[in-house]
Amino acid sequence: MTIWEMLAVLVAGISAGAINTVVGSGTLITFPVLLATGLPPVTATVSNALGLIPGSISGAIGYRAELTGQRPRVLRLGVAAVIGGFTGATLLLVLPSTAFETIVPVLVTLALVLVILQPRLARAVQARRARKGISAGPDGGPLLFTGLLLASVYGGYFTAAQGIIYVALMGMLLDDTLQRLNAVKNILAAIVNSVAALFFLFVAEFDWTAVALIAAGSTVGGQLGARFGRKLPPAALRALVVTVGVVAIVQLLIHRYG
Repeated sequence: MTIWEMLAVLVAGISAGAINTVVGSGTLITFPVLLATGLPPVTATVSNALGLIPGSISGAIGYRAELTGQRPRVLRLGVAAVIGGFTGATLLLVLPSTAFETIVPVLVTLALVLVILQPRLARAVQARRARKGISAGPDGGPLLFTGLLLASVYGGYFTAAQGIIYVALMGMLLDDTLQRLNAVKNILAAIVNSVAALFFLFVAEFDWTAVALIAAGSTVGGQLGARFGRKLPPAALRALVVTVGVVAIVQLLIHRYG
């Protein structure tokens, strides 16, 4: 890499770390930049996954107050993230690169619809539970576990916008604040990236300069994202998720059909 390419990757890492912590989809910044430096797609994907781990951890630390009391939930849902992340990483090396390109924009669009409708749907679910005299489970039950497992398969494969899918699923099935759910999302993303990267260490080729630059940048970005993201009211956070999601869909469609 030239010095200017290295600077671009570092800045992309900072931006991705911040966006991943608050919303998700930071890969849509780092991945094109890595490709622009001349890295092959698979090398760019695996280098990006490893480089973003420190950013995910940094963001999770920044949200540690919102994680209070959520250890049992994180441990249960973390199992889905481990299984899904390993499966997705395996699929990256087995399936053709176009395998997920058609379905991903559809998944992200559905996730955004759920994020937009989440307050109304949550009230409807709560009213239904009240009529039946039942309470919400602390971990969302088998439905949430299965949904996050599938989302983690996708995350281990590519990671772009997986955070939006996580937030949408948890917002629908858990009775908790959006900021606390966002904190769990950061933990799950860190798990998926870590599992995928550990798998790739044994079977794929990394660009270690890219890994180091993204790791350094995403660590700083994770702290910046946590500092500002935690101050956003639910409506503003939801609007940011939708905005980033729409940009992600457009970028994915351009990549697929452009």
